Amino acid sequence: MNKIHVLQEAMKQEALDALLVYSPYNLRYISNFTGTTGYALITKNKAFFITDARYTQQAQQQAHDFQVIEQTSSWIDALADVVQNEGVKHIGFEAQHLTVAALEQLESYIDANFVATTGLVETLREVKSPEEIETIKQACAISDKAFLHILDFIKVGKSEIEIANELDFYMRQLGASGVSFETIVASGVRSSMPHGVASHKLIEEGDFITLDYGCYYQGYVSDMTRTIAVGNPIDQLKEIHAITLQAQLLVSQAAGPGVTGVELDAVARDYISKHGYGDKFVHSTGHGIGLEIHEAPNVSRLAKKAFVAGNVITNEPGIYLPGIGGVRIEDDLVITETGAEVLQTVSKELILL
Repeated sequence: MNKIHVLQEAMKQEALDALLVYSPYNLRYISNFTGTTGYALITKNKAFFITDARYTQQAQQQAHDFQVIEQTSSWIDALADVVQNEGVKHIGFEAQHLTVAALEQLESYIDANFVATTGLVETLREVKSPEEIETIKQACAISDKAFLHILDFIKVGKSEIEIANELDFYMRQLGASGVSFETIVASGVRSSMPHGVASHKLIEEGDFITLDYGCYYQGYVSDMTRTIAVGNPIDQLKEIHAITLQAQLLVSQAAGPGVTGVELDAVARDYISKHGYGDKFVHSTGHGIGLEIHEAPNVSRLAKKAFVAGNVITNEPGIYLPGIGGVRIEDDLVITETGAEVLQTVSKELILL
């Protein structure tokens, strides 16, 4: 059953005649369209794709299961024609993506009942197909190679921004279309900031350096973190690296179908707390990845949903000591029928440059 048919089945449960897909990520998921302007209307037995003349040919090539409609004025006028022709009365819209202004415009132009929906397409996206998983693996392979490359680049006197730029450009050379988020390079005391994006700070002898980065490959992301050191860091930093690494390994071992995000988060949190740093682990253990860098399912104190085979999540515990430094270690995991597969292959051990 293709994605459109699965979505149509979900629409039945909501008593919808149609669903307006507005989010560019959801649009790509159901149609394969990679352009920047498009809208989809899925009815009970048809699928329409609306775009302008710039993207008509592209939509015809990519959105094979859709009837492509080229708008001649606004996309809302084109949508209104489809709604009238198909006799649609109850249209679901993506409440978390459509603005209030756009909804008001739709309601003023189109004679139909608009019904707020949440997560219809996102829920389908949580379980990746074998093809999606293979693409994510390719993105992870690029970030792995970038890590090995950057180890030879990092030296005392290099700036965090220089390191981040080198990572970004090298991943593009390997086939990435871009970075999946702003690359984090946080060294020395700055490594105690979980989201310390690269600054002009220069690398110094004894620094811990947290590298958190990823790339887009054919629309799907990777996300990895390694913490390394230049020279000989202080013993407390070595200690928290060892604790974080063991917590991270325990999460990978515990992950599998039937385990909830709450339970998996507790694996890392309990181990770190047992070693006296519970209050220094200040974020959740992980999140889903796919077309977006943050998507469901999550690994947190609030994530009560059990994982199923095909979920792809991050595993990224950390310990952060303000004024001293911090550690985070992260891999991407695919939940399998029997456990979890770790997608990164490069070492997580403390590397001293």
